[in-house]
Amino acid sequence: MRSVGVEEELLLVDARSGAPLAVSGAVLAAADHLAWQHPGTSGRRDHEFEKELQKEQLEFATKPVTEMGELQEEILRIRGEAARHAAKAGAVVAAVATSPLPVRPTLNVGRRYRWMGEQFGLTAQEQLTCGCHVHVSVSSDDEGVAVLDRIRPWLAVLTAMSANSPFWQGEDSGYASYRSRVWNRWPSAGPVEIFGSADRYHEQVNAMIDTGVLRDEGMIYFDARLSATYPTVEVRVADVCLAPSTPVLLAALVRGLVETAARDWQNGEPPTRIGTSLLRLASWRAGRSGLDGPLLHPETMRETSAVDAVETLYRYVRQALVDHGDDERVRDGIAHLHERGNGARIQRRLRDDEGTLASVITRCARKTIER
Repeated sequence: MRSVGVEEELLLVDARSGAPLAVSGAVLAAADHLAWQHPGTSGRRDHEFEKELQKEQLEFATKPVTEMGELQEEILRIRGEAARHAAKAGAVVAAVATSPLPVRPTLNVGRRYRWMGEQFGLTAQEQLTCGCHVHVSVSSDDEGVAVLDRIRPWLAVLTAMSANSPFWQGEDSGYASYRSRVWNRWPSAGPVEIFGSADRYHEQVNAMIDTGVLRDEGMIYFDARLSATYPTVEVRVADVCLAPSTPVLLAALVRGLVETAARDWQNGEPPTRIGTSLLRLASWRAGRSGLDGPLLHPETMRETSAVDAVETLYRYVRQALVDHGDDERVRDGIAHLHERGNGARIQRRLRDDEGTLASVITRCARKTIER
């Protein structure tokens, strides 16, 4: 069974005002201190947290697992630890993909981040967005690229399901996932062409780095890519999700996509040749609508309902879900998501109920660590 891991980026905010706080250094110091006090059974003195581009955010990665129940417990545990470390720095963590309140982000220290700030100007300076990346193991780069070529049409549906960023600089953006629009300012971000082989993939990545526009392979921001660190396919289209159960639903669907695509490749099925320009339109539509408007059908690229698009994705991966023991969890998760709404719908409902964006963010901080 393929292993799965999740990376999440969390916003660090003031518990009362909801304003983002540039305290990631203090939060990481608290995590470092605890790790040195309690090195664990392996003797290693480390933790799951890392700094990100801006000081107002914190990143973590789960360990790779094969059972979705274990993944959910990992996410809950690490979110709880992040909240405890943040409290020592006078902050709380919120699983929202953009700040509802106005903010002037603060670039983190380091040569790499300084280079990015100088190279990309406002794109880097304003890039306070929090995503959710899902890693699924593959046996080789050849299998990984075959998967990348075949999952392209389905990724926009995941953006819609995860959408959790309706507000930007104190205003309603009109989008369900405005993070996806801000993220696509990066020159290497978004959908990509069919590569056909691992050699072609690596040639393209190297050519992009050789232009000098990008610093290194870590700046290959494709919607889905081969991980530069792990033997995985990394799917990067999702907003960080408010409810801890939603990234588990996404992880199960992504593993189903990877397994289904790998089987198609092994059976000689060619990838669907949908043009990158159409995939960009599907991505935009998903960011605009979320689950509260039309999407583009992942097979026909024609307008359809969000319910139909999600159901089509589910049917496409269902056999892999059954084989992994994930089918019931995914069916229940999809039904719950349609009924409750994604993070964007919940944030807007909180805004209407509470009356202020400050209340939205403080309520979301509480929901971040709720079971």
